[in-house]
Amino acid sequence: MVPELYRVQRVRQETHDTFTLELRPQSGAARLTFKPGQFNMLYIFGTGEVPISVSGNPTGATLVHTTRAVGRVTHVMSRLRAGDVIGVRGPFGAPWPIDLARGHDLVIVAGGIGLPPLRPVIYHVLAHRGDYGRVVLLYGTRTPEDILFRAELERWRARFDLELHVTVDRGTPSWHGNVGVVTSLIPKAPFDARSAFAMICGPEVMIRFTAMELERRGVGTDHIYVSLERNMKCAVGFCGHCQFGPHFVCREGPVFAYDRVEDLVHRWEV
Repeated sequence: MVPELYRVQRVRQETHDTFTLELRPQSGAARLTFKPGQFNMLYIFGTGEVPISVSGNPTGATLVHTTRAVGRVTHVMSRLRAGDVIGVRGPFGAPWPIDLARGHDLVIVAGGIGLPPLRPVIYHVLAHRGDYGRVVLLYGTRTPEDILFRAELERWRARFDLELHVTVDRGTPSWHGNVGVVTSLIPKAPFDARSAFAMICGPEVMIRFTAMELERRGVGTDHIYVSLERNMKCAVGFCGHCQFGPHFVCREGPVFAYDRVEDLVHRWEV
């Protein structure tokens, strides 16, 4: 419950409303270790704290978080500069099933700000590439200007052992890629649906339709995993903001097997 003090090493503006913080522990303390999919509570002194998934390399030297400036705390956070101090609690939450997916094809589907929580999975898979079959990353954003980690996506696309497709909802005259929702990429994606594992993160409507499209392709709901990060606030299930039917997302999630929450995802305003 007590935050550890971290110092901001770097702030990087990703898009007009999304930024990345790179943090190092103060006083030579060991960096928090995490599993892909887990989140930390980031505390801004005098303002408050927010839960944000770790978006960096699990074996990296810094603790990396990417988020959108959408509320009071994250707006203040976006104005931090190198050398500022921030509090960190964590890590919390259930991770992505990277161990269960070994030996299988892996389909990673991200919508908008859903890419940062999946980014550590990509780092892990590329570092242990021989443990997995075909790896497919499908990423959708609203416009080309909203694409996150553009330089990194270009490096990944140049690899021969990763299939990457990006689509936007609304194209521009200079955009020559796919236009349409991210689910439109699934029918032609190269993976063996009979045994593939899928990991999805994005808005709930995107999660719902992506899971439906994967099921139509033949992926079993027990092989589909989703991140339900909405309304998390305290990280320990005390406040109730993250209650999703019988589940507390911050304690049991944010990553869930889809067959555990499918009924709730399809209910209006649960």
